[in-house]
Amino acid sequence: MEWRNHTTMVKEFVLLGLSQRREVQLFLFALFLFFDSLILPVNILIILTIWSSSRLSAPMFFFLGNLAFLDLCYSSVTPPKMLADLYSRQKAITYWGCMSQIFFLHWLGAAEFLLLISMAFDRYVAICHPLRYGNVVSKGVCWALIMTVWLLGLMHTLIQFIPIVYLPFCGPNKLDNFFCDINQIIKLACTDTYALEFVMFFNSGLATLICFLLLLISYGALLAKVKSSSTKGKSKTASTCVTHIIIVFIMFAPAIYMYCRPFQSFPLDKVVAIFHTVVFPLMNPMIYTLRNNEIKLAIYKMISKNKIWGGK
Repeated sequence: MEWRNHTTMVKEFVLLGLSQRREVQLFLFALFLFFDSLILPVNILIILTIWSSSRLSAPMFFFLGNLAFLDLCYSSVTPPKMLADLYSRQKAITYWGCMSQIFFLHWLGAAEFLLLISMAFDRYVAICHPLRYGNVVSKGVCWALIMTVWLLGLMHTLIQFIPIVYLPFCGPNKLDNFFCDINQIIKLACTDTYALEFVMFFNSGLATLICFLLLLISYGALLAKVKSSSTKGKSKTASTCVTHIIIVFIMFAPAIYMYCRPFQSFPLDKVVAIFHTVVFPLMNPMIYTLRNNEIKLAIYKMISKNKIWGGK
C-alpha cells in the first residue's frame, strides 16, 4: 500500500471526549473557558513584564519568560479544539489536524523539558560558581541554549511524527480522549506496530524518566550545597530551587505516567491528560511569579505606569 493512500482511507478521527453527557460537557466547557480567560492574560502579562523591565535582565528571568511563552504555545495546541468539541455535538478532527496535534504537542513538550534542564544549569552556575556566573551564562549562551532547546525538541518530534504518518489507518477511527496522541493513534493502525511502540517508549518514556531523575539529582545536590554554605540570601536561593523542583514534578510526573508504560488505556488517562495539556502548562509561570518578589514588583510598576499614562 502506498503512503498517499494511507491518509485517504481514514480522513478524520472521532474524539469521544471527556464525557458523553451533554450537561457535563457544557459544565466542563464553562469551567475550562473561565480558567483560560483568567490564567492566559496573567501569563501574557508575565511575558510582557519580563520583556520590558530592565530590572529583570538576569538569565533566570530570561528563561522564565521563555517558559511562559512555551506554555502559551503548548496550551494553544489542544484546549481550543477541546473547548469547541465540548460546546458542539460534532467531535471529529481531520487526519492532518490530528497529526498536527501530535507534532506540536511533542515538539513544544520536549522543548519545555529541555528548557527546565537549561534552567537547572543556570542555577548550578549561579550557586556553585557565582564569581564566573556573568561570563558563563552570558546573553549569547542564553540564546544558544534557547535555540538548542527548540532544535532538539524538533528532532524529538520528527523521530515520532515521520513514522506515524506512514502508518496505514483502515478503521476504526474513534479515539477515547479529547486530543490526538501517539499512544492512541498507534493502536488504530492496521499493521503491526510493536517495533514502533518500542521506539516511542525510548524516545518519549525513557528519555523523560532519565531527564526527570537527572533534574532531581542536580537540584538535590544544589539544595545540599546551599544548606551547607554560609552565604547571605541562602534561604532565597533554596526557595528558588524548591520552586524549580515543584515545576519539575508538575511537568514530568504526568508525562512519565503517559509514556513510561505499555500503550494501553487506563482509568486515569483522561484526568492526567487534562492536567498535562490544559491546567499545568498555564500554572507553571504562576507558581514562579507568586514566589518571586522581583517579578511581582515589576508587574505592579508596569500596571501603575500604564494607569498613569491612561489617566493622562
